[in-house]
Amino acid sequence: MERIRAKGIRSFECGKFKGALHMEYWKKAVDVVYQQHRYAYRIFKRSFDFFASLVGLIILSPVLLIVAIAIKVDDPGGPIFYEQIRIGRRRKPFEMFKFRSMCVDADAQRSKLAQKNEVSGAMFKMKDDPRVTRVGRFIRKYSLDELPQLLNVVFGQMSLVGPRPPLPDEVKKYTNFDFQRLDVKPGCTGLWQVSGRSNVGFNQMVRLDIEYINRRNFWFDLKILLRTVTLFFKPNGAY
Repeated sequence: MERIRAKGIRSFECGKFKGALHMEYWKKAVDVVYQQHRYAYRIFKRSFDFFASLVGLIILSPVLLIVAIAIKVDDPGGPIFYEQIRIGRRRKPFEMFKFRSMCVDADAQRSKLAQKNEVSGAMFKMKDDPRVTRVGRFIRKYSLDELPQLLNVVFGQMSLVGPRPPLPDEVKKYTNFDFQRLDVKPGCTGLWQVSGRSNVGFNQMVRLDIEYINRRNFWFDLKILLRTVTLFFKPNGAY
């Protein structure tokens, strides 16, 4: 442990996941100018996002259809998809798509459940959330509810890999340090999602996001994507 600390790495444990935060990355402020001038990486990343998302939607279309039917059978009166305003790059709001995993009036009930929030900071998480439907619990466990976000990637609102897109109410509580995670496009998956997800607190998530921004390159993105694929078969704390 002492050798790890000497190298500027802070160890942490989230449930069954063990990893490390590289302090030389997350303690350093994001160089926005440098990130904006990484033209080759940004062009390649956008091209890869666009074509990979299109291919993903085609390949996963049978899964999308099955999930859609299951949601409708479980709750015939509600919609299949859930559209929610999220905050993207440069604090620009956009409409994010998901499969509906909660009851129709879930947003109205959130304020009543605020005191039961199990995550500190500007984020709401509740393991046994009463708003989640029967089908919702299954698709959330395996992250199937997030597959429609591939459409957001095609439209250029999100990337395959990046920080989690926050809610407007969450952003209102951000500090200047937290706002750094909005310097890049949000992602369908990211370093936070593959590092324990719901078992990781808000401050830890922000540090992981900043670490990702400072370290990101094609190979790092690919590594996170491959890790995400394995989580479909072995979930790491999503609820």
